[in-house]
Amino acid sequence: MEYDLGIIGAGPAGYVAAERAGHAGLKVVMFEKDNIGGVCLNEGCIPTKTLLYVAKLYDNAKNSELYGLQCKSISFDFQQIMKRKNRVVRKLRGGVDVKMKTNNVEVVKEHVTIDGKEKKLIRLSTGNNKWECKNILISTGSLPVIPPIKGLKRSEICTNKEILEIENLPESLIIIGGGAIGIEFAGFFSSMGTKVSVFEIMPEILPGTDKEIAGMLKKELEKKGVDFYLNSRVKEIKSGKDARIAIAESEGKQIEVSAETLLVSVGREPVIKGFGLENIGVITEKGRIPVDEKCLTNIPNVYAAGDVTGKSFLAHTASRQGEVAVNNIAGVKDLMRYNAIPSVIYTNPEIASVGINEEEAQKRNIKYKKGSLPMAYSGRFIAENEGKNGLIKIIAGEKYGEILGVHMIGNPTSEIIYGVAAMIEAELRIKDIREIVFPHPTVSEIIREAVFSF
Repeated sequence: MEYDLGIIGAGPAGYVAAERAGHAGLKVVMFEKDNIGGVCLNEGCIPTKTLLYVAKLYDNAKNSELYGLQCKSISFDFQQIMKRKNRVVRKLRGGVDVKMKTNNVEVVKEHVTIDGKEKKLIRLSTGNNKWECKNILISTGSLPVIPPIKGLKRSEICTNKEILEIENLPESLIIIGGGAIGIEFAGFFSSMGTKVSVFEIMPEILPGTDKEIAGMLKKELEKKGVDFYLNSRVKEIKSGKDARIAIAESEGKQIEVSAETLLVSVGREPVIKGFGLENIGVITEKGRIPVDEKCLTNIPNVYAAGDVTGKSFLAHTASRQGEVAVNNIAGVKDLMRYNAIPSVIYTNPEIASVGINEEEAQKRNIKYKKGSLPMAYSGRFIAENEGKNGLIKIIAGEKYGEILGVHMIGNPTSEIIYGVAAMIEAELRIKDIREIVFPHPTVSEIIREAVFSF
């Protein structure tokens, strides 16, 4: 049977592309050997944010006296927390299934292989069953990187997948990797009472994040009891009867930390093997599939989107890439842009960023000016974040004042960062934003206040 589009992988790139393509009237078949929704829905974004929201509620309850409330007995049921997380995932997974049916997308829950290309059709197969597609979209996602550490046994560690399946709250946890995933888990488990130790090979946590803001989050997590070992390379893991012992080297000194559970979170790598890329000559480079601004590979009619491209390991980037690919397949001109993709770290407090930061501007020799303010300049922030600190930092072009980047720490910055992304997309300048009326009182007003700080 012939299809307009065959999609390999049903994560945020694949299922969004399938929905858009179906809505555009294209005949679509999508293949997924695991659960629909990909890592984000099943093992990443959704389950972790469900848990982090619980941790935020628990933090607020423990600090309720700051707001004049008396909550003398605060406790939690970890098994119920995890069951609720599973319910949320199942509900959203069901929602994606409904979207596929509504848009007439055929979903095949099997492993698929690219067999080859004949004339203008690409052949796909799942054993005895075969499909012919005018176009294909590769959205196979990524897997956790397992570093070559002596004594590190895959069966004795947790990645983001396994840590979300535990039934009992660990008393202690070692996290190898101080990036976004590791720090979010550090925030959750420390809030719930677990003793957390984080090892990071770089001089600061959250590499690539504004250094000042990353430092502010580190201090907040330290207040919760998280121990950080920076500039530290874990050299060996020893397994005891009831503990994992991490042996690390930091500035010539040896460090040993033991914990009940070990989480490895040092990054992710694209899935580019095992489904026949070589059969049609798709080029891979540095462990990823390079694509152009139309999300097209080196082979005509073969597109790629999401983590497999190695461009940006974010679900919303993947979804947008999938949309760009479908639009071009459908004859609608569309190009992928990466200058205004927001990122959020959903800890308590949250970090939200979009565009370039100071360090990147300096590295690229971009002349810029900076405006920054404490979040306390927002009345709404003060009203809802008793005793909390926060910061907004705006990077603008020196000559024209165009917004190049905005970086914030504080709640609920995750819900307002999209507005700044729109401003960067629209190439707004400082003087333009000064003329925008923001609702009062809202935390978003801090953006307008900050542009008057230049």
